[in-house]
Order: sequence, then C-alpha cells, then structure tokens
Amino acid sequence: MNGTNEMKLSFSARSENESFARVTVAAFISQLDPTMEELNDLKTVVSEAVTNAIIHGYDSNESGMVTIEALITGDVVRLVVKDDGHGIEDLDLARQPLYTSKPELERSGMGFTIMENFMDGFDVSSEPGKGTSIAMTKRIESKKALFN
Repeated sequence: MNGTNEMKLSFSARSENESFARVTVAAFISQLDPTMEELNDLKTVVSEAVTNAIIHGYDSNESGMVTIEALITGDVVRLVVKDDGHGIEDLDLARQPLYTSKPELERSGMGFTIMENFMDGFDVSSEPGKGTSIAMTKRIESKKALFN
C-alpha cells in the first residue's frame, strides 16, 4: 500500500461503545490484508485501551469522550487512543503487571502489559486532571506478501 491513510473516531465513554470501536478499527485496518493473528492483536489492544479510557478515565456518573486516531503509512499502523479524563498519577505503578486502581471492579491489571506485548511500539502519556493518551504502532505482514 502506498501513501498514507487516516481516520479519527470520537465516541461517548460508555462501555457499550468498546465493541463499536474495536470493529471500526479492524475494518479500517483490513485494507492492509492482515493475518487473523494480526487482526486479533489489533482488536485486543483497541479493546484494552478503550476499556481503560472508559473505566479509569471517568467516574461512572461522568460523561466523557474517547478518541481513536488510526494512521496507516505503508505497512505500519499507528493507533492513538485518548481520553480527557482523570489522568494517571503514577505511570510507573500503573504499568506494573497485575496493578489496578479499581480492584472492586475485578480488573486484571494486565491492560498495559497486553498492549505493549501485542504491538511493536507502545507509549503512554498522562497528566492528572487532563487525560491519558496511548500511542501504539504495529507493522503488518500482509498475507499477499507471504504468497509472493
């Protein structure tokens, strides 16, 4: 694929929108003809990032927005998932496997670990009171390339 293609999607920070976000990003990325494993990895990281934004970015009685930006450049996908919520006070602690700030919700605390392991590049930035942004990249090995 030549050139660059991009999309931006904003939606209410409601748990029922997580599957909408996952399917929309998967449809956008499908133009690269990813393998099923690559597609599942990307859908998983979108689910994790969006769920984190909804659950940790905003209180259950707050309204807020989640934004996903997807950029395809050649065979590389860049995803950015943002919220304007509470932000993360201690990023180092939040990135520790099994840590969760909401144990009462029976969260596994593996979101950042999963995202980091499924993607080629992973970066999270956050500022308390201003929100969180997760940027991820992955190179797609097109199935077309496997047969040539």
